Amino acid sequence: MTQAQNSGFWLRKSLATRIALASYLFGFLMTGGAIVIGFYALAHQLDTRSSVELLGKRDLLEHVLSEISSQEAISPNKHRFGDLLIGHDDLHLALVDSSTGQNILSFSLIAEQSLPALAPAPANADSVHLWTASTGAQLRTVSASAPLADGRMIRYYLSLDRRQDNRLLAGFVKTSLVGWPLMLLVVALGSWLIARTSLAPLRRFRRLAASVGTQSLSQRISSSGLPTELFELAEEFNSMLKRIDEGYRRLQDFSGELAHEMRTPVATLMGRTQVALSRTRSLSEFREVLEGNVEELERLTRLIADMLFIASADHGQGLVRHEPVELSQEALRVADYLSMVAEERNLRVSIDGAATVQADRLLVQRAITNLLSNALRHAAENSNVRLEIGEHDGYATLAVANQGEPIAPEHLTRIFDRFYRIDSGRARLDGGSGLGLAIVRSIMAAHSGQVKARSSEGGETTFTLMFRATDISPSGAP
Repeated sequence: MTQAQNSGFWLRKSLATRIALASYLFGFLMTGGAIVIGFYALAHQLDTRSSVELLGKRDLLEHVLSEISSQEAISPNKHRFGDLLIGHDDLHLALVDSSTGQNILSFSLIAEQSLPALAPAPANADSVHLWTASTGAQLRTVSASAPLADGRMIRYYLSLDRRQDNRLLAGFVKTSLVGWPLMLLVVALGSWLIARTSLAPLRRFRRLAASVGTQSLSQRISSSGLPTELFELAEEFNSMLKRIDEGYRRLQDFSGELAHEMRTPVATLMGRTQVALSRTRSLSEFREVLEGNVEELERLTRLIADMLFIASADHGQGLVRHEPVELSQEALRVADYLSMVAEERNLRVSIDGAATVQADRLLVQRAITNLLSNALRHAAENSNVRLEIGEHDGYATLAVANQGEPIAPEHLTRIFDRFYRIDSGRARLDGGSGLGLAIVRSIMAAHSGQVKARSSEGGETTFTLMFRATDISPSGAP
């Protein structure tokens, strides 16, 4: 198995297994460290205990020696030394004449071995010596001189066998080595069970992800009973599904609306062409048919361009170039451009107020053009169309108002939808595609602004562009 395959194998491991392995490794390090620390702590405690025990027996030994009248009285008082050692099989005592070095009394073979082993060491009563007997036993010995009752000095060697302490340490190590893997196995298994139980709610996500399709985007994860972390994940996951569902529905609406709107010009083109080809016609007749087809193709081209613009704006595609834009100047340019349309219907266009915003100049021009052309098309003849610019409640506003037939409230809520027409037959005759106001809304959305419409019973209809306060340039900006 290659390194890449090994990496993929471990990456595919379940989260519960990963947690169990991580717990096993963490437990391995922690318990291993605890065992090492425990071993050294136990060894230190045993050393301390043996030293205390040995020094305590030394004090008793010196007291017994101080009560013996002479060196010759040591042998008759041997039982007193035996009482000192009774019940302590690990204690060994040897007494030596300090002046001659002659062994006076020994209570074991190990005691006799302590004499040559420790003879070179200084006889300091507070010193403890470590040495190993011929049997391999490790001993701790205190060696010093103490006076008898007559003042004569007797040297003693009091040794403590450490084999029991060593067996205790060995037992600790053996037990730890045997129990350590079993304990770690229990920790890993417990961690796996806990992790698997805790992660059980994630199966909801798996089941939902497996069932979601283009026809079931409305499904949501139930967040009841989930822990905090998974509750937040479920809420975000549901929000993502909602956004996908809304985007998919918009895409469906877009494709459906586009197909519906393209059907009429395509059918017209096909019908005119089939009729033209159904019999022999003159050059002028073919020319008339082609000119009509060109008009339909131009309308179809505008329709496609407008739909692509709205789609890119709705999906945040295309960067908006921000620059200082004086709304009154842009309104004046648009009014001049549409002056011929106004003159044809004896309409007067007035512009009042000023405000400067940070926006895309061409997009602002297009939004104003769509609103003003719409106002001129639906205004009553010989009336006024007003463009009022100002700053209100933190917004820079541009309002386009005209006099004409009022718009019913049920139409105002949908007037910015794509292809929505109050009078579809009239709009088609006027050359409208039903996308002008939808484009205005997309332009304002791209600028994080708004467009609103209101219509009074008296027949005045007003469309207002609203730019956020953060997009307003300082007064007098170029």
